[in-house]
Amino acid sequence: MEDVTKYTSQIWNGAIEYAPKILGALVIFIAGLWLINIFSRQTSRAMGKRKLDVSLQSFLSSLISVVLKVLLLVTVAGMLGIQTTSFVAVLGAAGLAVGLALQGSLANFAGGVLMLVFKPYKVGDLIESGGQFGEVQEIQIFNTILLSPENKTIILPNGAVSNGTIINLSRHGNLRVDIAVAVAPDNDLNKVRQVIQNVFSSNPKILKDPAPTVNVLKMADGMVTLAVRPYATPADYWDVFFGVQEQIKIGFETNRITSPIPTRVVINKT
Repeated sequence: MEDVTKYTSQIWNGAIEYAPKILGALVIFIAGLWLINIFSRQTSRAMGKRKLDVSLQSFLSSLISVVLKVLLLVTVAGMLGIQTTSFVAVLGAAGLAVGLALQGSLANFAGGVLMLVFKPYKVGDLIESGGQFGEVQEIQIFNTILLSPENKTIILPNGAVSNGTIINLSRHGNLRVDIAVAVAPDNDLNKVRQVIQNVFSSNPKILKDPAPTVNVLKMADGMVTLAVRPYATPADYWDVFFGVQEQIKIGFETNRITSPIPTRVVINKT
């Protein structure tokens, strides 16, 4: 009986001692879960207002929720008297190991987040990056998918894209089409310019604003080279690039504008 009384007393004293800690930890745990859910919903709404990619919203919301819940568990464990130092150290070591093993993927993930947040380009834009050129088909968490003019799929890692130079050809809504046209120097320059201006007027895909221009680029090597520069939308870029050259060729033939004759000077040293 004395032993039973002794153990009962110890249990009762332990219950009295730990009950407030357990109750407090339980209250903190429930309140923490409630606050985390509210914070997660507010974060999701904020990302929705910024029109972030849906996949990015879901991933970031889940990541924030998991991190906050882990911190809450560590806090509750500490309130119950559980030593959390070793637990935190294990988590830190595991995180470091995973980070080192996946540093390339993490760099691509960080780059993808930057692309989706700051939007240097969007789906449908023509961009040039890393020596590659094409239309943006998809912006993923780890990669950006391009479609080249040759109808090739190009997969660019977001880490390299975010750390490199990005040329967005669609940002202003129009592109300048640079074409070099060479004619013989004995042609009437005003007549040549008029033929090219007629091509501009007859092509419906050439924008009127900004106005297309024709200027002398250089006079050398027995020819006059003209800089022909119409403007087009990104969707019509290649149609204008190839179509204008064909129309100019037909116009030159109709108006008897001659092309330069290639010459070569050979010096024979004997």
